[in-house]
Amino acid sequence: MACYIIALVEDDDLLRDNYTHALQREGYEVHSYATRPEATAAFQKNLPDLAILDVMLEDEMEGGFTLCSQLRQLSPTIPIIFLTARDSDLDRVSGLRLGAWDYLSKNTTTLDFLPVRISALFKIVESLAANVQPAEEEVFTVEELTLYHEQKRVFWKEIQIDFTLTEFWLVHALIEHPGHVKSHAQLMAAARLVVSSNAITAHIRRIRDKFREIDPDFNSIRTEYGLGYRWRTN
Repeated sequence: MACYIIALVEDDDLLRDNYTHALQREGYEVHSYATRPEATAAFQKNLPDLAILDVMLEDEMEGGFTLCSQLRQLSPTIPIIFLTARDSDLDRVSGLRLGAWDYLSKNTTTLDFLPVRISALFKIVESLAANVQPAEEEVFTVEELTLYHEQKRVFWKEIQIDFTLTEFWLVHALIEHPGHVKSHAQLMAAARLVVSSNAITAHIRRIRDKFREIDPDFNSIRTEYGLGYRWRTN
């Protein structure tokens, strides 16, 4: 197993030590932080291979959400996991909209399960890296959108959009066959995710928001209630 570096941001000293030791036993190098400013300073110098974030950090009720946004600005592809006591659907949706790969509850996530989940995410990363081979760039063009498959870049009206890897695969799935409905299950498979339908909905909402930051009139992703989503064609 590659020696991956995991960043753990948790303000509870006991939990931070327990999670750190559990991950170190699995062979990971763990850099732990108790506060958002401490983690932010570290990330600006060196990025980890994966980050685990609590939502509430000391007196910051949503410090983890803020940190997730900062991380996404530094890297659109780094796997981010929320591990928190805040487990309402609203919090889950908020975390996934910010680009997290997973959202776990401290109440149900054991020290045995966490390393297994992290290992599964790293296998996805390794699989994606193994499939990247020197080849002629495959370019998809639909209306004002241009998608570069190998580079994992998306442009709308010639302006690049900063999508996470999950968001990229969802857009890719929608434009492969414009006008065709993609079910939640098909989108989950395309994005290499095993999540709820609500999580897919949150990702799609975030994708739309990013398009609308460039083009307020963007409406190319159509919701087909009870079926899924389609990329509209004129």
